Amino acid sequence: MIGGSVGNLVEWYDWFVYASFATYFAASFFPHGDPTSQLLNTAGIFAVGFFMRPLGGWLLGGYADRRGRKAALTLSVTLMSASALLIACAPTYATAGYAGAGVLLLARLLQGLSVGGEYAASATYLTEASAPGRRGFVASFQYVSMTLGQLLGLGLQILLQHTMGAAALHSYGWRIPFVIGAVGAAVVFWLRRNLAETEAYTEVSDEDRDEARGSLRLLLRHRREFALVMALTMGGTVAYYTYTTYLTKYLSNTAGLSKDDAALVSFCALTVFMLLQPLAGALSDRIGRRPLLIAFGIGGTFGTVPLLAALSRADGFAGALLLSLTALVIVTGYTSINAVVKAELFPTRVRALGVALPYALANALFGGTAEYVALWFKDRGIESGYSWYVAGCAAVSLVVYLTMRETRDTPLSEADRKPGADHLPAPQAGHPESELSR
Repeated sequence: MIGGSVGNLVEWYDWFVYASFATYFAASFFPHGDPTSQLLNTAGIFAVGFFMRPLGGWLLGGYADRRGRKAALTLSVTLMSASALLIACAPTYATAGYAGAGVLLLARLLQGLSVGGEYAASATYLTEASAPGRRGFVASFQYVSMTLGQLLGLGLQILLQHTMGAAALHSYGWRIPFVIGAVGAAVVFWLRRNLAETEAYTEVSDEDRDEARGSLRLLLRHRREFALVMALTMGGTVAYYTYTTYLTKYLSNTAGLSKDDAALVSFCALTVFMLLQPLAGALSDRIGRRPLLIAFGIGGTFGTVPLLAALSRADGFAGALLLSLTALVIVTGYTSINAVVKAELFPTRVRALGVALPYALANALFGGTAEYVALWFKDRGIESGYSWYVAGCAAVSLVVYLTMRETRDTPLSEADRKPGADHLPAPQAGHPESELSR
């Protein structure tokens, strides 16, 4: 569980510190002048990472299906370590001109590839490596590690701000979090080198070990599941980014809280949110995945508009924290189990790619653009329109949750039926056909 999920911690730590420390290193890579232009350049390079995620999902997802989950997890963390080390050692504009910006761009390309593949490889590994009755609990640690990575990045930023002067941070201090990220990735690499491959992968019959394994051609035989993953991700990823990465800006720019109070609200809310994930994952092992997804869909569809409206009027720390926690409890219905649900939909031969590509596409289209869409509505003077946008995305996903089949009790071997049988009703647990002969 640790080996399969800890890579997400380093991924999201690196992802967060790039965005949060951009104000300190922007001037190091671009000509001195307008600070806004410098930030726009670094933000553009940041956005490249989102566009690379679908490509990373395709390449590393297919690699995980062909070469194994352990191999993909090891490759992902290698790319992770390389990207952090490149940023930590990148030459400044004063030293090497735009070559430093080129190194920064290369690092973000590698980071985007790594993030795109890490989600699917770890989701697949955690699902396949856990006991059937504990898949929801074990897979929920993916979001535990993701959130912990964000919290560690935020904590390090606060620590450096209070122990180093602004001049030192702008000069060399911004490199420290990336050095730590590279070292952390190296530790994860060592952990993953000692992982055992999952039985689900190693026990696939020899006739299934063909060149089509992990290919787009094979994935397209599962078009219904592909579309299902995109649709069920749509509402969840928009809500997740709204109440995590965008929350601090919303509280300070719209509600009028101080930046310190907004950051503290976000930190406390994310801490509780992280602790909720395994509890909700364990609950899904008892009552099923669909009840939690439906609860999120209903809460997201009908609760987003009043919650964001109330948050916009929050005039103190306690009120803002309570409302933020309410929103994140709703989002937990999606985040705690989305990885395991997606992995349970696909056969072993294409499971990692089936999780990776549609998720990365939906995340790039809806999650990665959430903050931009929110600021666009605000700039047009119709900020409340964003609330309806989030609610609409949740409503689309709710329709999917209400109509999809329950996946909790389906043996992973059940998904390994030939593609022509994909849409037959799943045998009930205990039925002789529920366990396939190998």
